[in-house]
Order: sequence, then structure tokens, then C-alpha cells
Amino acid sequence: MATRVDPRIAERVLDNMNAAMLLFDRDLRLRYINPAGETLLSVSAKAVLGLPAGDLVPCPPQPVEERLRATLDTRHPYTEREVELTRADGQAIRVNCTVLPLHQGEAPNELLMELYQVDRQIRITREEHLLAQHQASQALLRGLAHEIKNPLGGLRGAAQLLERELPNPELREYTRIIIDEADRLQKLLNRMLGPNQLPQLSQVNIHHVLEHVRGLIVAEFPHGPRLVRDYDPSIPHFEADNERLIQALLNIVRNGAEAAGEKGRLTLRTRVLRQFTIGNLRYRLVLCIEVEDNGPGIPEDLQDRIFFPMVSGRAGGTGLGLPIAQELINQHGGLIECESRPRKTQFLVYLPLKHADEQATSDLGDR
Repeated sequence: MATRVDPRIAERVLDNMNAAMLLFDRDLRLRYINPAGETLLSVSAKAVLGLPAGDLVPCPPQPVEERLRATLDTRHPYTEREVELTRADGQAIRVNCTVLPLHQGEAPNELLMELYQVDRQIRITREEHLLAQHQASQALLRGLAHEIKNPLGGLRGAAQLLERELPNPELREYTRIIIDEADRLQKLLNRMLGPNQLPQLSQVNIHHVLEHVRGLIVAEFPHGPRLVRDYDPSIPHFEADNERLIQALLNIVRNGAEAAGEKGRLTLRTRVLRQFTIGNLRYRLVLCIEVEDNGPGIPEDLQDRIFFPMVSGRAGGTGLGLPIAQELINQHGGLIECESRPRKTQFLVYLPLKHADEQATSDLGDR
């Protein structure tokens, strides 16, 4: 004898699944979508409940509703692999789609659809490579800095001693150049390495941080670009180092403002992602900060190297802003990614929204 499952328990189970789950009634209208489905399709449940299946998913490829009705009639599940799906925000993704007809006694027939993003594994691999690349770069920098600082300190000290012994004041101009250049190199090394203290955590409102950054950019670029804000006001406070977040985001937003130019557009966007993976760790909630500009884009040959120190696509640039930003975000357990093409460059900053007692879980088992 079959046992009926309490609908509230079933909904709680679906709410916490990593795969997108959509439930359609016999008229093929959406009755339920879980949080993972909202994230995958870039929609809100309130906006899409009641919509026909054909307006939401191309799974199977057209005609969608004809195939789904046949599934209701035959009661045979099916799976479509690597279906291309265009989200509400215009991004194209690939998913595996499984459709399961549900029949329980006298209850109306329903369809349960599972969507699993197959390019998600590619993204995880890319993020792990980016993290490993950054860690290797930092280790190399710290080793080089140690080797450079010792002779640099000796050089500066010798110049100071020589300055005191020189009888002719005019000759001291040359020792002063040595001392000043040694100090400049020391500051450059310190900037490359970033802060060596632990982050000073406190409760942070990300929109206060972004508004502070926006004010600095408006002061620095009074004639443009046009700044557009697209904030999600429901994002909660979270633990972070306020000053380091300001510095990291300022480095990214300043790059975007320079790329967009006076007549361009720069968009600051915030969203919450559910059951999201950073590297190989999955978090229940992740904050995504998008900095988007409509400039010419990053040259393709630089896109894989922009987080390396001393790599810059701008004449006169030091190439330190993005590596420093990556290091500051990494200190919060987060990651910065970049996607660029002409007229649309996006920097995506991911930060875990977790409390002190909440642990991340490894996503290795999903591979």
C-alpha cells in the first residue's frame, strides 16, 4: 500500500534541492518552482506562477507543450540532454531536463520537471583554476617580495649613511633620489601583497558600501559615465571588513568607469543566489555584485590574465587594481569573475552570505 507524503514535507525537500524543480498542472501551467529554479531561470516565483510551460522552458525543444501533453497521456518519463535555455536575463545556459509524470489515485495529473545545469561543472572548474592561479601568484609575489625587500633596505640604509658623509650638499640630491626610489619600490611591493592583517569583521550593508563607492566615482569622474543602480533591497547584512570591501569594489568600479568613458553607462547590480558554489564549496546563500560597463571590452588575449599583477590593458596602468581586489574578496571566502565582449563587460563579485555558525559544504560529490 502506497503511503501519501505530506505536501509540506515534500515542498521542504524540494526547496532545499540543488537542482531546479518545476511542477506543472494538467493544463501545463506552473504550480511550483523551488529556489534553485528561480536562480537557474533568473525569475521570481511570484512572477512566473501560473505561466504556461511553453513560456518558461524549451524542454524538449519546440513544440514543448505537445510533448508534455503526450507525457501526461502515456505516463512515460523522459530526459533531454544538453538543451540550450535562454534565461530571463538573456544569458544562455545548457541543461539536462528530466520530466516525470505524477499520478496519485484520483488526484489530477501533474508533471515534475528537473533542470540541471551542465555547464555549472565547467564554471566550477574555471573557478578552481582561477583560485589556484591567484594563490600561486600570491605565493610567487611573497617570495619575490622577501628577496627584494632585504637588499632594498640595505640600499636605502647605505644611501642614508652616504648622504650624511657627503661634503657637497649638491651631491645629496643623488642620494635623495636613491632613497625616494627605494621608498617607492617598497610601497609598490606593499600594494602588490595587500594587507597582512586579518579582516576586521563587522555587520555590513552592501548597499551602503556601494553607495560610498558610487560617491567616490562621481567625484572622480564628474562628467560621466552615467551610473545605474539595480539593487535588491532584501539582501541582509552580513559579516565582512567594510574598508576592504570598499577598496575591492572601488578598484573594479573605477576600471569600469574608465572603460565606459564620459558618454557610457556603468551599472551596479546586486542579487542573492541560492545553493551556489564558489570553487568547490556550496553555500546556501551567496551575494552577487555585478559591475557592468558598455565600453569596448577587454582584449581577448588579456582576459585570462587580468588578475595577474602588472597586467593592464590601459596605457599607464599599474595592473594592480584587480589582483588586489581579488585578494581582498578571497579573504572573505569570495571570488571575482569576469565576462567580457564589446559593449558589455561584467565583473561578478561573489560573497558568501553566511552567519558565524554556518558551514559551507563541499560540492565535490556533485561531480
